[in-house]
Amino acid sequence: MAGILLDAVSKVYPNGQLAVDDLSLEIADGEFFVLLGPADAGKSTLLRMIAGLESPTSGKLWLGDRLIDDLDPADRGVELVTGPFDGEPGVLLFDAPRPGVDAAGTLRVLDRFRTLVRERRTTTVYVTSDHVEALTLADRIGIMRDGRLEDAGTPTQIHDDPATAFTARFLGAPTINLLAATARAVPGSEAMLDLGGQRLTVPWHDPRAEAIARLDGAPIIVGIRPDALTPTGDPHNGPVLSGHIREHEHRGHEWLAHVEAGLRAADPAVIMGPEPVPASPRPGASMTGRALAALCGRTAAATGARQRTELLARLNIGHGQRNEGTVHLAVDLARILVFDESGRRVDPVHR
Repeated sequence: MAGILLDAVSKVYPNGQLAVDDLSLEIADGEFFVLLGPADAGKSTLLRMIAGLESPTSGKLWLGDRLIDDLDPADRGVELVTGPFDGEPGVLLFDAPRPGVDAAGTLRVLDRFRTLVRERRTTTVYVTSDHVEALTLADRIGIMRDGRLEDAGTPTQIHDDPATAFTARFLGAPTINLLAATARAVPGSEAMLDLGGQRLTVPWHDPRAEAIARLDGAPIIVGIRPDALTPTGDPHNGPVLSGHIREHEHRGHEWLAHVEAGLRAADPAVIMGPEPVPASPRPGASMTGRALAALCGRTAAATGARQRTELLARLNIGHGQRNEGTVHLAVDLARILVFDESGRRVDPVHR
């Protein structure tokens, strides 16, 4: 077994496409490391460079204490898994897509795979675009975007303490609320998150207050996960956001409320990058598939023009908020995330 070290690795194809951009990463001996990100983030290219199927344009790759840049794939002691695997390679590389396997089947395969790999304590790099797979399998997760390593840490670190708005949006369900705001401050007293018609006050003793105050007057992004919002009968009891419940969404074990609160969504181009052109439905796609593809296309086209957004809040059925009407949502201030206008956290991220 051996660890992996990637030192400033880049990959540029002959047509000029930058697939991996100056990426440095250390994967410990015996670690199960998941590369997570959208399509074309560079995940599979990175995997193939570790396997020796592609060569880096620049940078160094180490396996344990061996520099492997110039080694043939067969001499690296790694196995790129495309099906059942045997033997005891030093490193397992796994590209996740499994066409034709349903969700229940996927979970069974993942459970067996995780058990086998951890029994062997084999260093494993696993590529996926599915955050559930990443959270299920990983000792650590690396989030990739546009060929760069956006964030890396344990599943808990990445979910609860994301370094960027992109990471916060990509990981977790239900989707985090990412709201456009302006930083305000009364130095020595409090910092404020001005959401337009509503505000959240951060007391000066909060470790984030000074970082927010340094951005006084600047645009920021406020992240609030749906389970950090709790219905309350008192709109003046601590930090509260108020609005009108537009609809409910039942997910079996929970209710989600879509709340119109007069808030603005953060710029999606900052968070997720430019919106790709929606793909045409494949030949033979079902009517439902074609309808969903058309709907996604219309939604994507309208994203730039739509300023207002709805808050997504998780409701316990016992709260009695299943009817439409005004709702006051207490905000768990300790769990909100504040990003600068480029989408990076304003306060230190702990790893």
